[in-house]
Amino acid sequence: MTDPWVALEPGADAAERVRVLRRAHETFTEVGTVPKPVRAVVADSWRRSARAGVGPDGVASVELADGELGAYRAEHPLAPVMPLFRELLGTFAADGEHLLAVCDAHGRLLWVEGHATTRRRAGLMNFVPGARWAETAVGTNAPGTAVAVDRPVQVFAAEHFIRQVQPWTCAAAPVHDPRTGRVLGAVDITGGDGLAHPHSLGFVQAVARAAESHLALLAPPGPAAGTPELIALGRDEAQLLMGGRRIRLSRRHSEILVLLARHPEGLTGDELLCALYEDESVTPVTLRAELARLRRTLGPGLLASRPYRLTVPVESDVAAVERRLETGAVTAAATAYCGPLLPGSQAPAVVRLRRRLADSLRTALIARRDPDLLADWAHTPWGEDDLDVWRALAAVRPTAGVRSRLAALESELSAPPVWEHRAAHRRPPARAT
Repeated sequence: MTDPWVALEPGADAAERVRVLRRAHETFTEVGTVPKPVRAVVADSWRRSARAGVGPDGVASVELADGELGAYRAEHPLAPVMPLFRELLGTFAADGEHLLAVCDAHGRLLWVEGHATTRRRAGLMNFVPGARWAETAVGTNAPGTAVAVDRPVQVFAAEHFIRQVQPWTCAAAPVHDPRTGRVLGAVDITGGDGLAHPHSLGFVQAVARAAESHLALLAPPGPAAGTPELIALGRDEAQLLMGGRRIRLSRRHSEILVLLARHPEGLTGDELLCALYEDESVTPVTLRAELARLRRTLGPGLLASRPYRLTVPVESDVAAVERRLETGAVTAAATAYCGPLLPGSQAPAVVRLRRRLADSLRTALIARRDPDLLADWAHTPWGEDDLDVWRALAAVRPTAGVRSRLAALESELSAPPVWEHRAAHRRPPARAT
């Protein structure tokens, strides 16, 4: 097979990299004269990898040293299900000369166990505990891609983005927090051609579901026993976890609960009107009707009036991110931040809170200058056009892909609006004589 990267000129853009990889993959996988098409999940991952500036000879970096790794693993939410992973996958991995691996939500490997010879081979490419195997670091691979797309993924041989990983096949499935639905990490099985079967992916997915069921049995009902929890980051419709129930809220009810959770002292009807509606024509009657519907949704006793307030403390993911930022725990804050607060909301108070939280976190990330944290932010939907973050990332990780994306952003922002461009080329009217 011709090396696909030989065909790439220095500075080739992401789209060209993907086109070359696609042609190389079709050549590598052809049977007879009929090429096997690249699967969509792989092509999409290649594009993300190329945009992140991953090169063909990249190597995973080890971020967590032995002492730090041990402390991090002990506190990680997946630690309690490691005995289950070993019971279900350990023998399969050892007998098949495979590896059992578990990563966190950032693609960092926490545990890598299995056949001793296979572990030594994997160590040559830094597939070891503490190494970062996120897509943004080493390109397409099962554990990194599984947490990136939040779905089970199997990656075969040449589908891997980096050369030295292409002899391997792997299958991984994300594991979620049973209360909030958030991705905690992924469980992975890695080995040789023996894993190139759809049953491998189904097996790993079943193990991930078993782990989630086990976590549900171990987990308390909320941040504290009986404390409702509001999940509002990265979703237009919030969820309230309360008394073993998961209540999906409408957009307006989501906005109301976010504001009331932030103001335990309560808000008057006029204050809520100003916080929720830009249109002054909205009447108090409309608001009272919304609150009556919310009270029925929540059940009796939780929502009081005069002023409107929640009768019990409500924990929220917004407050969790803010607390971590206040204590300087930037990595923990970035991990807990799953996206903008109610991104579709136009309620004035919610818009202000959304901007304040995002600006506080991105400012902390820029000040920290951690290339992996900056890359994580830059390659999210909300960070892909963040010029300041891309500049900070280019300063600490000046890869060709990062520089190319930064140049494109700066060009876009410096270009005049379309209407100005058209006006500049419009012929002025002739003067009357």
